[in-house]
Amino acid sequence: MRRVAFNRVALNRAALNRAALNAAALGVLAVSVFPVYWMVITAFKPTVDILTETPAFWPARPTLDHFATAVRAAGFWTFWRNSLAVTVSAVLLALVVALPSAFAVARLRWSGRRGFVLMVFVAQTAPWSALLVPVYIIARDADMLDRLPTLTLVYFVTTLPFTIVTLRGFIAGVPPELEEAALMDGCGRAEAFRRVVLPLLAPGLMSTSLFGFITAWNEFAFANALMIKDQGDRTLPIWLSGFSNVFGTDWGATMAAATLFMLPVLLVFLVLQRRVSAGMIAGAVKG
Repeated sequence: MRRVAFNRVALNRAALNRAALNAAALGVLAVSVFPVYWMVITAFKPTVDILTETPAFWPARPTLDHFATAVRAAGFWTFWRNSLAVTVSAVLLALVVALPSAFAVARLRWSGRRGFVLMVFVAQTAPWSALLVPVYIIARDADMLDRLPTLTLVYFVTTLPFTIVTLRGFIAGVPPELEEAALMDGCGRAEAFRRVVLPLLAPGLMSTSLFGFITAWNEFAFANALMIKDQGDRTLPIWLSGFSNVFGTDWGATMAAATLFMLPVLLVFLVLQRRVSAGMIAGAVKG
């Protein structure tokens, strides 16, 4: 009887702990998601409903007028093209450089390997906002301000350490015997990596690509510092920051512009959700 009572107490405690954890998770989710939810519903509300003293939690009369205003704004498609070009270029460049670097760290033994890994971790943890002024001075002295390639290079350097660290974990998790078997079959080192290791890195490539895409797509400080004069070379975050100045108190159009700005990352994440989640977990465990 005592053992049964003890088991019941233990089960009750476990149920209470689980309920408390679930409640805490729901609270964190609500706090995190509510600003995004309010932004989206505000984009669909008429201006009269936005400015009322008692705003509703759901648009009674949804409208797409604010989205039309945002899309027709001067420079919208130009800034969209700039952001997409800079983001995709930075992510691809980071992958091209990080793959051989991660392979060298995970598979090869060479002098200075530990120091290289340490410097990568230091670069990953460094506050990039502290480098804003030095990067601006270097770009100014090198006559590289107001150029999209400069911004691409900055985003590439920003995302490279994380990409190397994550891919290193994935490559280390691939059994070396698979490469050795390919080498025995006559493949070279590069060909064995391309045919055997690279297909197994798909989750890691997707997770690191998504991280780099989000970082570059949402980045504001460097884009604002390096693109000072030429309006045609600015990106969407800079355009969005001045959107309220262009339209005054048109909060509906501002929220619609922010919603459109969020959509690409959201769509990419929804499409790759399973592979990205698996990749992040596996990379963390194997690293």
